[in-house]
Amino acid sequence: MTKTIINLIEKKIISFFTDLGNFSIMISGVVKSFPRVFRDRKLIIEQMVHIGVNSLLLITVIGIFTGAITAWQIAYQIGDLISPNFLGSSAPKGIIIELGPVLAALVLAGRIGASISAELGTMKVTEQIDALESMGINPVRYLAMPRIIATTMMLPILVIYASTIAIFGAYFVTTNFLGVPPSAFMSGFKMNFAVKDVIAGAIKSLFFGLTISSIGCFYGFQTTEGAQGVGLSTIKSFVISAAMILILDALLWNFLIG
Repeated sequence: MTKTIINLIEKKIISFFTDLGNFSIMISGVVKSFPRVFRDRKLIIEQMVHIGVNSLLLITVIGIFTGAITAWQIAYQIGDLISPNFLGSSAPKGIIIELGPVLAALVLAGRIGASISAELGTMKVTEQIDALESMGINPVRYLAMPRIIATTMMLPILVIYASTIAIFGAYFVTTNFLGVPPSAFMSGFKMNFAVKDVIAGAIKSLFFGLTISSIGCFYGFQTTEGAQGVGLSTIKSFVISAAMILILDALLWNFLIG
């Protein structure tokens, strides 16, 4: 029994370092492809449209309810301590720094990261990637690089948009359901608004976008065992991306805010 457990642990450790090595090789290939960014701009723009424009409706819904829930929650917590008029200074700050980037990234990890993994995984099991290699086309340059660059570029824009919509959601709930005058909300918002908070949220989003896209591409390229393998790769991509988003959020907080 003990020997079986030790063998299982050894296999997990070997698998972890093997995946880490393959991931590093893929990222190295993406970096080496950067000189071809201008030549491959059409591929990047197509991915930017798919990732950015096609996500606007989802991000709008997420933003509205993020702001509304934030306003309700803060009002519930501070209701017995201070006046609800302070919601204008507290809700937007929390949205811009924390809730906007993290919630948007988690949702997009499901939509974008899982989509990338499923798409590349399907290409892998149907031997389309092997066909690209046989024609002399580097799959990392042709498939991974445009998706990683597009996601990394678009996620900060989507997060800023989501935060803006969320602030409007918080404003609507605060002024219509919590009895806070619009002038009091806007006064608090202007008093506590800082450009550095927006920059901090955007920097977080850059790391989140890079994480989501690179993990999605990696597990897509590692897919095996047909349709079942595609499903497993998609699940792994989302779960690990979500975990990494939360870990990065905690680490980046100390550098950007703390």
